[in-house]
Amino acid sequence: MANHKSALKRDIQNQKRRLRNRTVKTRIKGVVKKINLLGKDSDAKTISDELNSAKSVIDTAAKKGVIHPRTASRKISRLAKRVNRTTAS
Repeated sequence: MANHKSALKRDIQNQKRRLRNRTVKTRIKGVVKKINLLGKDSDAKTISDELNSAKSVIDTAAKKGVIHPRTASRKISRLAKRVNRTTAS
């Protein structure tokens, strides 16, 4: 436990950031899962709309510093590859 005033403040700030980061990461997992659940039967417009919203969520997380920019780029790349594979078939 923190023993002085600045350490107490730092602990409170870390807790707030941890909760904020957790919600953003959970949102990323949700949009990725949503795209993965879209099958071949869904139309291309729906899939592209979902991909664009997922890109936005992932880029925002990288911009806020929740995830590393390269991690965001890798996630977006893999999602786009998966979507292209399902729509091409």
